Amino acid sequence: MPDALLFEPGREAALDRLARFDPIAYARSRNHLEGEVSRLSPYITHGTLSVPEVWSAVRDRHRIDLSHRFAIELGWREYFHHAWRHDGDRIFESLHPGPLPDDAYSKVLPPDLVEGRTGIPVIDRAVAELIHTGWLHNHARLWLASYLVHVRKVHWRVGADWMVGHLLDGDLASNHLSWQWVAGTGSAKPYLFNADNVARFAPRHWHSGRTVIDTSYEALEELARTPRQPQSSHAERYADTAAAGPLPGLMSEPPFALEAATRHDLEDAWLIHPWALAPAPPGRRAVGVFIAAFHRRWPWSAQRWRFVAQAMRQLTDRVLWCELPLPPKVETVDDPHVAAWLPTGRGQPVPRLYAEPGTRCRSFSAFWRRVGPDAAR
Repeated sequence: MPDALLFEPGREAALDRLARFDPIAYARSRNHLEGEVSRLSPYITHGTLSVPEVWSAVRDRHRIDLSHRFAIELGWREYFHHAWRHDGDRIFESLHPGPLPDDAYSKVLPPDLVEGRTGIPVIDRAVAELIHTGWLHNHARLWLASYLVHVRKVHWRVGADWMVGHLLDGDLASNHLSWQWVAGTGSAKPYLFNADNVARFAPRHWHSGRTVIDTSYEALEELARTPRQPQSSHAERYADTAAAGPLPGLMSEPPFALEAATRHDLEDAWLIHPWALAPAPPGRRAVGVFIAAFHRRWPWSAQRWRFVAQAMRQLTDRVLWCELPLPPKVETVDDPHVAAWLPTGRGQPVPRLYAEPGTRCRSFSAFWRRVGPDAAR
């Protein structure tokens, strides 16, 4: 069984992990499941560490520059948020047609998949690791998403909503736009993988010979473009996963008791919310809040609820459940996850490593040309 205590909450644990990260080994081995990866993403997603802070520490310790592979991967995170800033909630709909129409896909997760009993080792092990640790190597995320969409014919949004609730680093822009890249609705072609690819990058107990993915890429391409069942005569636009029922293992309220916030609690406070798990500015009264309206739309696993709540309690002794609109006199970090619920003009921007290009870049390569190390040349 994977280790369920892979991540300790809080800044001390984040800084310890940052100090131990080796970007040189990362550049060499990051694609292998047993290779070097930073595992800093839960702390970056939840605002315990900022992207500029991470880069500055790694750059200074290892004398690398923005052409390094790790800088490019940090650029991908900021690119996804760039797309979210420009497209808003449109990132939760297919950006363009994929291999099949949206209505050719199921909106229900297969029970054998969420229970980790498909009989395909790479899929069952990926699901077990996701559920028990709240984290997955990026390659395993791609494999799981590709199998669910292209082999099992489940709509990418269903899988994305399920995965983001379990991931301790579940960032809506990075997660959902990555699923679109796999599905072919946010990329030029669908992402496919086979048993040979798994054997190249994963340890032996993940290998999946003599299964449905033990075939050629040509066969997988044909499978991705073949409907599993006749299409509905009435095309329906995908709106919310909730229409198909609750997602397994996720909850819209915390699995522990929280005091309800009042207007008096929040007035003139600095809010420690789930994407701002860093100390309040000096002299400010800090209050931790979970915004109920967000979690009704995006439920979490019990493990993620506890990870965030424990980090909050390291920063303030007031952690509240907020059902009411936030009063005008609050301040916090204006992360896009909560921006819709913040009073206008009361948020401080999320620190960024790369400058905002201004106009929407339709690909990462276009974004990187505008902001990367060659941008000023």
